[in-house]
Amino acid sequence: MLAVDVLGRIFTYTDNGRDIELADPDDTLSPEAVLNFYSNAYPALTTAKVEGPEIEDDALRYRFVTTIGTKG
Repeated sequence: MLAVDVLGRIFTYTDNGRDIELADPDDTLSPEAVLNFYSNAYPALTTAKVEGPEIEDDALRYRFVTTIGTKG
């Protein structure tokens, strides 16, 4: 019998040098839709982009990378 494991998703972004982990609000949403969902609570995410996924600890990790405050 073939068993299929579905990997969970973890979303993170860095704020003032601190990694913040965000729960997956709905596993049917695309990573971009999750970014839009959280941009209401975290305004810095309105200009962020999605990087990933990377497999880490049996989960898919997506990073929201902001462009606010960066030069060049």
